Amino acid sequence: MIRQTVLRTSFLALALLLAACSSGPQPQPQTFQEPVFTTERIVPEGFEPASGVYDPWEGMNRRIYNFNYHFDQWVFLPVVRGYKTVMPQFARTGVHNFFNNFRDLRTMVNSILQLAPAKFFQSTGRVLVNSTVGVLGLVDVATKLDFPRPQEDFGQTLGHWGVGQGPYLVIPFMGPSNLRDGFGLLPDYYVQSLVREEVFSDSLQIPVMLLDSVDTRANVPFRYYETGSAFEYQMVRWLYSTKRKLDVAK
Repeated sequence: MIRQTVLRTSFLALALLLAACSSGPQPQPQTFQEPVFTTERIVPEGFEPASGVYDPWEGMNRRIYNFNYHFDQWVFLPVVRGYKTVMPQFARTGVHNFFNNFRDLRTMVNSILQLAPAKFFQSTGRVLVNSTVGVLGLVDVATKLDFPRPQEDFGQTLGHWGVGQGPYLVIPFMGPSNLRDGFGLLPDYYVQSLVREEVFSDSLQIPVMLLDSVDTRANVPFRYYETGSAFEYQMVRWLYSTKRKLDVAK
């Protein structure tokens, strides 16, 4: 009898509790404003992710990337700052024009290898004008005369004839590249070394090469780990690979 009374009391309490819940205020549906930054808005349709780049040597490449960062911080950038302090702007511009004139010679050779007569005549015209009127290339007269400036290297020449980029590669002291472009540096270096030997004495070969490197770094605004991205390595890898595809296709 006592058990039945307890059970009836329990069921009655449960029924009253359920009734109170059902008669209380119902939760209102919540509306959420669409966020401003969504994947669909900030990533264009057809975007190729950085992971699409073939990078079988990623572990080694990341270590070299980090090494290049430390070399840049402790050696390259201090030298560049000293160079900018010692050399006034007009002198640095002259040095940059001079080495660009050398690079136009590289474009001449690779334009021949690509069977690209228009680029060959454009680069040849630039070299002739800048080497004479421009005082050995110190003044970029050709650009002031609206001469086009194609830029070709042996990596692009290989790509022109169907050679793929191959594995992504980070080169010590230099930065992002790939197997094809890394190999392409050798013929380009050989061509430019032949020209340097004709222009400069043996004692000036190394100083001129070092000055070329400092000038190149002084004109590249990129700074390691200042992009604001947690995925800087992947971003640089994708940007370089995409740029080289465009360079070959143009």
